[in-house]
Amino acid sequence: MTGLQRSVYTVLAVLAFVPAAHAADALNGKNLYLNGPTSGGTSCASCHGPSPAANVNGILAAANNPSVISSAFSANKGGMGTLFNGKFTTAEIADLAAFIGNPTVTAAPAAAVNPASLSFAASTISQSASPLATTLSNTGNAALNVGTLTLSGAAAGDYAISGGTCANGTSLAAGANCTVQVTFKPTASGARGASLVIAHNATGGSSTVALSGTGNAVAQATVALSANAIDFGALVAGVASPAKSITVNNTGQAALTFSSIAVGGANAGVFTLGGTCATGTAVPAGGSCTVTVTANSSANGAFSGNLSLGSNASNGVVTVALSGSVAAPAPAVKASPSAVAFGTQTIGAAAATQTVTLANTGNVALTLNGIAVSGASTVTIASKTCGTTLDVGANCTVTLAFAPTASGAAAATLAVTSNAAPLQVSISGTGTTAPAAKPALSEAGPVAFADTQVGKSAATHTITLSNGGTAALKVASLVLDGAQASDFELKGTCATNVSVAASSSCTIDVGFKPTAAGQRAATLVLMTDAGNQFTVEIKGTGVAVPVPMLTVNPQSFDFGAADVNGTSPTHRITLTNTGANAATVTAATFTGPYALQADTGACAAVPFALQPGASCDLVVRFTPVGAGDAAGSLALTADGGGAWNVALTGKGNVQTVQAPQNAGGGGCSSIKDGNDPVLALLVVLSFGVLGWRRFGKKEVK
Repeated sequence: MTGLQRSVYTVLAVLAFVPAAHAADALNGKNLYLNGPTSGGTSCASCHGPSPAANVNGILAAANNPSVISSAFSANKGGMGTLFNGKFTTAEIADLAAFIGNPTVTAAPAAAVNPASLSFAASTISQSASPLATTLSNTGNAALNVGTLTLSGAAAGDYAISGGTCANGTSLAAGANCTVQVTFKPTASGARGASLVIAHNATGGSSTVALSGTGNAVAQATVALSANAIDFGALVAGVASPAKSITVNNTGQAALTFSSIAVGGANAGVFTLGGTCATGTAVPAGGSCTVTVTANSSANGAFSGNLSLGSNASNGVVTVALSGSVAAPAPAVKASPSAVAFGTQTIGAAAATQTVTLANTGNVALTLNGIAVSGASTVTIASKTCGTTLDVGANCTVTLAFAPTASGAAAATLAVTSNAAPLQVSISGTGTTAPAAKPALSEAGPVAFADTQVGKSAATHTITLSNGGTAALKVASLVLDGAQASDFELKGTCATNVSVAASSSCTIDVGFKPTAAGQRAATLVLMTDAGNQFTVEIKGTGVAVPVPMLTVNPQSFDFGAADVNGTSPTHRITLTNTGANAATVTAATFTGPYALQADTGACAAVPFALQPGASCDLVVRFTPVGAGDAAGSLALTADGGGAWNVALTGKGNVQTVQAPQNAGGGGCSSIKDGNDPVLALLVVLSFGVLGWRRFGKKEVK
């Protein structure tokens, strides 16, 4: 071979060089080195040999330094820029650099489990603890093939694989993971240890998760009460209260037996016990019995005591606080309204009517001796529902009529005599020959709303104000009065300064939204410009919001490692309503790089209601934003109080590019700065060599 031919072959070898790449994927860099760019062309191996380890043409200068390769391309060292500029992406150059730095790289899976141990809650023999799960992750760069899942150890029979996404034959791509869920049901007392073994094709052949739990030898009863206190309210001296009942539930796993059921405290003698709970009668697991308590005291003032239940329950002696007050018999009667104003009425027209409600506000039955009207003869009693007695808290009505026979004012008095203090209601009205309005309400009341949960609104109740007269009327005032007036609201077409034409009407829409539990009351007061006054008693009962009873499983979870800007792993948190009332989850608040993931099979969007006994899953996503540990939490709140927290942990992985450390092109050219003065001449000569090889050999032959 002549010197010219050797030079030409050298040039051709230089033109065949392929650049190196980043530490991200050395395996891909190996493929590029041996086979050339994906678009086709000469491989790096044709110039630098089958392995960069030989350091042919100084290629090791580019080990883990993609900038060195990029600089060689830009400077056209050894002609590499002419051949390869634009044929490799930045990532491919980085991959080549990684392979040059690690020429012995091979693809292999790597297995990691997190957590590496599962510790179950102590459970009674033959009773299951809440399941726990571990995550198997492929941290390598080749597929991880899962083999058999087995349980081993002295207490392996106490554990069972109950779910998860890992199974025999599962294949996990690099960076992927699956879960194994395990349950614990002890067969004996004491510490119960075992291991979960996950076979796979990674180094070691398997991964092991330590399992631990404790078996409780003796099942126990547990007492749960329907209430922790009884308030008998205001009682009359010497009169027994209605019996109050407490339900005792056995929520444990063994029969409940009572050692004592007794009343103690300063006023223990006030109380009498009854019911089905007894010291000689056992209550089976899941069963219940009742204790009734009656109070009767002859002494005025407050009284108190406590009901104590001694038993074999795990929570020991439980107590119920007892309280109330006693007052001497005190009959009382109240009239609503306390005054009746008929306003101006037309002489000769049909009588105007208004209703007075009498209520027994005392603590004993009311004996009604007489109900009569005195004064102007034009005021009469049209009808009444009152008899001779009125029970505590009850009411009756007296309807008054006014039919003027002469112009001018008229006055009268409604007098009520009973075993309470005398009661008088003043009555006024005016007669006129001129046209006059004749207002009337569609009902006299009282208006009673259905029991309504605190903070919720009851159905609106509508009252109609009609004008049956011959002149228009104006609403002079329409207000709510009373200490609890803010629990009610007025809407509708009737309002202060609204005019109502003759034979027309307007409406008053009354709403109820209790702010506290218990009886709530107010008075609607309406006055017209003619002096008419109407009052309507309004009442309702606020019901305390049921305390939600939710269980959250798990109460903590570790997502393990996840790549920043990679696929965000998710995990399902199960909510179960273990109470007797619907629970409304009002908020789900996260800290850290965690959030809810929409899922068609998960809980509805917050806020949502969970019916008694129902369950649903909150799908939580982990999206790390940086390297290192990422702690956070999920906080749940529900209507009616209560908060639940789930501790969340994970770790973010960030792939980094090493800074350039070496210099030099590592190419075939002997010119380090890429400015080879004979390069162009050599390219021309290469074409001559090709022609010589094609035609010159024939001449030799």
